Order: sequence, then C-alpha cells, then structure tokens
Amino acid sequence: MKSLQKAVIDDFKKQFHGDVILPNDPTYEEVRKIWNAMIDRKPGIIARCKSVADVVEAVNFARENGLLIAVRGGGHNIAGNAICDDGIMIDLSLLNQVKVDPQTQRAKVEPGCTLADVDAATQKYGLATPVGINSTTGIAGLTLGGGFGWLSRKYGMTVDNLLSAEVVTADGRQLHASETENADLFWGLRGGGGNFGIVTQFEFQLHPVGPDVLSGLIVFPFEQAKSVITQFARFTETAPEELSVWMVARKAPPLPFLPEAVHGKEMIALALCYAGDPAEGEKLIAPLRQFGTVLGEHVGVQPFSAWQQAFDPLLTPGARNYWKSHNFTQLSDGVIDAAIEYAATLPSAQCEIFIASIGCATSRPTPEAMAYSSRDANYVMNVHGRWDLAEDDQHCIAWAREFFAKTKPFASGGAYVNFLTQDESDRTESAYGPTYARLQAIKKQFDPHNLFRMNQNIKPA
Repeated sequence: MKSLQKAVIDDFKKQFHGDVILPNDPTYEEVRKIWNAMIDRKPGIIARCKSVADVVEAVNFARENGLLIAVRGGGHNIAGNAICDDGIMIDLSLLNQVKVDPQTQRAKVEPGCTLADVDAATQKYGLATPVGINSTTGIAGLTLGGGFGWLSRKYGMTVDNLLSAEVVTADGRQLHASETENADLFWGLRGGGGNFGIVTQFEFQLHPVGPDVLSGLIVFPFEQAKSVITQFARFTETAPEELSVWMVARKAPPLPFLPEAVHGKEMIALALCYAGDPAEGEKLIAPLRQFGTVLGEHVGVQPFSAWQQAFDPLLTPGARNYWKSHNFTQLSDGVIDAAIEYAATLPSAQCEIFIASIGCATSRPTPEAMAYSSRDANYVMNVHGRWDLAEDDQHCIAWAREFFAKTKPFASGGAYVNFLTQDESDRTESAYGPTYARLQAIKKQFDPHNLFRMNQNIKPA
C-alpha cells in the first residue's frame, strides 16, 4: 500500500462515490474498529461503499493494484476477517436497507445490515428468517458461513432460507446467483464464506413468527449442573421443532430476577424460545423447571425482536474474544463432565460455555445440498472466551484450548466456520468435509487468483 502513488488514490477517489478514508483522516481510527478488540490491523485505505457501483470500483481498484482485500459487513467475525494490514477494507456498513414483501414473504437485504435491521423490518409483518442470537451481528458474514439461531429447529439454517444473491466477483462482474442462475456460485455461497465474491444483496424466505413469542431464561445452581445438563441433553433430543432450548454455563450477571447472593457466582441457565402458540409453549417448557432448584427465572411472552437482543449486553464491542467450537450429534457424559469441569474454572467473569440445540429442520438437507455440510450437528458448542485486558490473553486462551481438546473425542466431524478463530485455518477443510473439493473447483472458476482470501480460505483447485 505504501508504494501506491497519491495520484493513483486521487484517481480512485474521483471514480468512487462513497467515502475513501486514509490513515491520516480524522475518522480512520473509529471506522477501522471491529467487534473483537484482539484484532488490531491497519488497512492502507478504507472504501466505504454507498452503492453496488462503489463495490465494483473498489474490487477493480484492489485487483489492478495488487491490494489485499478485507470485506466488512457487520465487523463481528471472531477471526477479524473484516480488516487487514496495509491493503483495502471494503466497508459495506452503509449499505443497510431491507425491503420486505409481505405477500410473497420474502426480504431483500443489503450486506451492511445487522440482524437487528433485518428483524425490525420483517417483524413489522409478523415475519422472520432464522438468524443468530446477537442483534449486532452482520447478516452477510452470518449467512455466508451458515447461520443458526432460535428459529433454526423449525425453519433451518440461514442458508437454507437464502433464495438468491447479487454478487460482485473478483473480475468485477455483477452476477445474480440462485438455484436456476449461476447455480454453482449459489451452491458455494450457502456456507462457503466470502470466498467467491462480495454479496451486495441477499434474498431470504420469511416465515410467520410472533411478533410475540414465549421466551426467556431459567437459572439453576451450579452444584446441580450434572443433573440439569443431562436432563437438558435428553429433553432436547425429543423436543418439538418449534421449541429451542440452549444451555449456558457462566458466572451470573447482576440480573434483577436473580438473588443478589448469586451475582458473580457460577450458574447454569437454560435459554428458551418457542416459535408457536405461547399457551402451548408454556405446557412444553413446564418440565424444564423440574430439572433442579430454580434460582430465578424470567420467562414470558415478549416481542421476538426483543428476545433477539436479550444477549447483546453480554456481547458488546471492545472486549477481547477467543472462541473454540465443536459440533456434536449427541451430548455424552464425557462432554457434560468436561463442560462442568471447565465452567468451574472460568478465567474471567465474561467467559462462558454455551451449547445450542439445533437439529430438526437443520438436519433435513443432505450434506451435499450446499456448501454448509454439517447436517449431523444436533448441538453446537461454543467455548466463548471473553475478557478486557491484554495481559489475560495467555490464561484465557489456554483455558479455551484445553477445554476444546478435552471435548474433541466426543465431537462429530465438521465445524461451524463462523466460530473459527484466526489461528484455525487448518480446520477449514475438515469444516466443509464432503463439499470441500467442489468448493475448490468453484473457487477456481470465480476467483482463480484468490483475491478474496481474508476469510476461512478455500484455495482454488
């Protein structure tokens, strides 16, 4: 980047209608920030796109000048792929419009949208598509890596609900990708990350949801962890697809419905959401309260969009984050015992272990139906290391890695690419499993020179 002449950058600025931000600009430091404070890279140029034409211009400029490209949607990716050193950050965050057609139950979503943007637009009509559980996450990265959340047991992965995409490829072309047009590209986009181009519009299938749903938390004492988690594991094997129950082990935040004596102490929480008639949901969740001694609960009927934001305060930007993740077909005693052992030694008050229950609709497509192939994953566990000070890096990372290693013998194949950190590039091939060879062939077709490599990279065949 340092070798680029001022005249070259000035010429780019004339062609580009968005904002071109350089390291000496007053907004540079703020704009380059991403969610994970462990990632501190300094791009040579930030191109904030205001149109699809800007995206094309930025890609062509990067290719012609040999620049490394990082693409920022929500900037939430744990590995920090939204930002690079010296190259160009193509920032899509200003492209954040959602258009909903309530008749066809479809939404067209720009790549700078967060999950909150999508939920706000679709819930006006009592509609939703399965997305993640932290509303500040970007829709683009979430979707391209697979995407799952409270609605996935009933309606599948986010990629299962992707109907089409508009894509800018490495050679600057604008392509429409769907089951019937550029079908190979569409196949690869559904789980293959940002390897094949920059998506400038997603089209999603929507489903009737809410706008009010039964949801909330039931909290149990940590001493009863073995009993509670074992019963959670058995319950979720046969729970109806409308009901999602996830397990969280962490130190209790100062929640108003918990006794003060519990604040800061280890706890087990069951987080739940029922995508159906709340009265029916109440009957179905009654057994959960018998799993142990309930320390406190906050369960009721609330707007789905509010429940989607319930965990935002625990995941604000600016902390240091390091994750390790496994998929499981079932939760064996070995997994449960390891979870309890490591939850008892959390290295910071912000660290947690969560186990998401998926399966049902996420299991129905075949592994080869699209790039996302982990269809045997009934549970996704994320070891969520989170802390504030750089001097705690070694201790917190070691804790996450040890727990990951201890639970590896019980894991199924594959991995959820959105949870892979920057030091896990060796897991990319195994994450895709049976679809990896085809992904390499598609990469060769649409990005033969690996221009888009700031991602969980698939090298061209």
